[in-house]
Amino acid sequence: MYRFQISALTQPGEAIALVGSIPQMGSWDVNRCVRLQTRRDRYPVWSVDLDLTGIESPPEYKYIRLRPDGGVEWEAWGSNRWVPIEPEPLPSPVIVEDGAIGTIPSYPYGYYANPVAQPVPQHQDGLKIVVIGSSVALGCSAWLLHGWAWHLGQTLQRFGHHLVNVSEIGTNVSTTIARFSQVVAPEDPDIVIIALSLGNEGLASSAPLHQRAIQRRFENGLQQLIKMTRELGAIPMLGGVYPNGGYTLEHYRLLQETHQRMQTWGVPVLDWLSVLDDGQGRWKPGIWIDPAHPNTIGHRLMAEAIDLSLFHRSKADLATIVHPHLPTESPIYQDSSGFHLFTRHAENSLRVINTSSYSYTLSPQWQNVQTALQAARLPAGIYIAENSTSGTSPFLFIQDDGAIETTMAVPPSADLRFYPAFHFFVPHRSDVVFYDGHLGILKVSDSRLYVINESDHDYNLHPMWKEVRAALRAMPSGVYRDPLHPDAPFRTLMIGNEGLESRVKVAPRSAMVLDYQCSLAEVSRVAIIPLGDRCAVRMLLYKLEYDGPAFPFDLTRTTNLADVADMIQSGFEDMWNPAFLHYNHDARRIYHTKWSGLSFAHEAEESDDPVNDMSPVYERMRVRYTARSERFWYTLRACDKALFVRTGLCDRNSVVDLVHKLEAKCEGKPFRLLLISPQSSDEFADLANVLHYNLEFNPDRMYDDLGHWLYCTELMRGILDSLGVSSQNLFWCPPNPPKDVA
Repeated sequence: MYRFQISALTQPGEAIALVGSIPQMGSWDVNRCVRLQTRRDRYPVWSVDLDLTGIESPPEYKYIRLRPDGGVEWEAWGSNRWVPIEPEPLPSPVIVEDGAIGTIPSYPYGYYANPVAQPVPQHQDGLKIVVIGSSVALGCSAWLLHGWAWHLGQTLQRFGHHLVNVSEIGTNVSTTIARFSQVVAPEDPDIVIIALSLGNEGLASSAPLHQRAIQRRFENGLQQLIKMTRELGAIPMLGGVYPNGGYTLEHYRLLQETHQRMQTWGVPVLDWLSVLDDGQGRWKPGIWIDPAHPNTIGHRLMAEAIDLSLFHRSKADLATIVHPHLPTESPIYQDSSGFHLFTRHAENSLRVINTSSYSYTLSPQWQNVQTALQAARLPAGIYIAENSTSGTSPFLFIQDDGAIETTMAVPPSADLRFYPAFHFFVPHRSDVVFYDGHLGILKVSDSRLYVINESDHDYNLHPMWKEVRAALRAMPSGVYRDPLHPDAPFRTLMIGNEGLESRVKVAPRSAMVLDYQCSLAEVSRVAIIPLGDRCAVRMLLYKLEYDGPAFPFDLTRTTNLADVADMIQSGFEDMWNPAFLHYNHDARRIYHTKWSGLSFAHEAEESDDPVNDMSPVYERMRVRYTARSERFWYTLRACDKALFVRTGLCDRNSVVDLVHKLEAKCEGKPFRLLLISPQSSDEFADLANVLHYNLEFNPDRMYDDLGHWLYCTELMRGILDSLGVSSQNLFWCPPNPPKDVA
């Protein structure tokens, strides 16, 4: 019995039928067509059972749509569908999956409705090969699931070997790692073929910013499965990557990168890309049934591409291959005082032990150690210590030649084991929160993060990097610090409901551990809010790396402090009102007629014609200054303390007026007004919440003289340090703050 089924959307009164070349299918007579049936719980799938007993050659057929008015619509012109005829008696009914009406596959797909037991060979001396993978490894979309693994199993029986397929539809590296011990280990295999795809990791449908993370997770998952296979005492083999009908050229580039890297892992790789790929990451014509699966022809090509010499082995042969990969430690260096280095090649780990009573410094200058490491031939890259303690580095970087480039203190009684970064990218060790091909953020637990920078340049994580900010929502809200360097700048990571709320710096070719310390409520966060008179404060915060998105006064000139106080009191209403804005062509500035000390120099762009048409400038200012004012008020509501900073000359009465208005807006929240101007501090003596420094921060001079800019930056750093403001307690305003913060 063959059950033909197809997906077809129909209008009321329409029906789907089948007509073909044999009497059971109507002999191409529409009046004798075979009607299909559907049910409410199966629609739009239509099906019909046909007894093809006695048919010797494959019949051809097409589906037709029967209209309520008696009309007939054929599904397509050109080639017909056809179905192979299996020898009788059938062990189970055959389901013929015909896809969607109107799309005729180049090769049919069908499978037995009920599981069919496969005979177990009686050979006792042959090898047992286990295939663990996804739907393609299971044989999906091949006729009767006779995919590449089935063909390989049939061939290997001639060598006396036995193949067991434990693949599962829809599985990826995460689920395969999770089920490995339950389905592979009990088979006691000699060889394990790991056959997974980037498609099941979601590569084709993912946003570009996630593609590198998917690639890294896939590759590291494969390496973990290789390690798990070796721990069973079996030989690992990898099914190579293969095309996908949804891949773009960027996907293809990642596919080729993964293919090339897999060749360097020291395990056999079944090369399928070269026989299936159309040169753009998609299937060659005629060998696929849907974007994710090859058809029977594609599966045969995959089977024919397998190098059978890989299996020309006996159990005795395997004994000499497997044992070197068992996870045993090998000493590579030791001195007479108790300093030892060991490697474990099965997992590419490095163990550093100091049993002496004094400290060692592991450095690139220690030539004997460098020679030993180069001889050990560990793969290049970042290595992370699982058990680092205060005073020791959490990472090492090994160069392409096998030597280390990291200097690290090794205290007495230290016993450190360093693993390659990929060791931590696998699903049961961490979740990949973010990865762009160079920077990886790994969630090890709800209380620990690893940040790994594999590039040759610094990375700055900050709230304005929206992808990173959003990715860190995966962690519980709170304060995370580097436990090994708790007082170092830019090693405090704050996470709120909207994600990242601080800046963290990650050096080139390095890794950082960040542990949960406390809730955000336990840290008194200080917001630095510039109040003009020019952009000097923003320039200094930029050099300090304390800068965030702009506030209202950051890129304006406000020569009159009373104007500033008035704007704050009025909620910035009218600050960007076109009725009060006037463009001066000679000065190339926009002046404000309500607040005469206010002007703008950065709003009219080269493409504008502000003399004749200010409308695009007005709209741009509306958008910009609405956002900047929202940040001002959000910051004032959400921070724990506010530090307002004003540069430029001012008088006592204006300062007193500003302080009163700030008190009203702060509504009891602690704040200070920091004044920086070239005038005597005596004028502001005894004013509550006011600090004055007799200094001049002139932005024009800073622009002209980088040395002076850096000098002023250090002065500003000293002032902020004296006030207890640092990267560890700075309040960072997000670019688009939530509007419901009370």
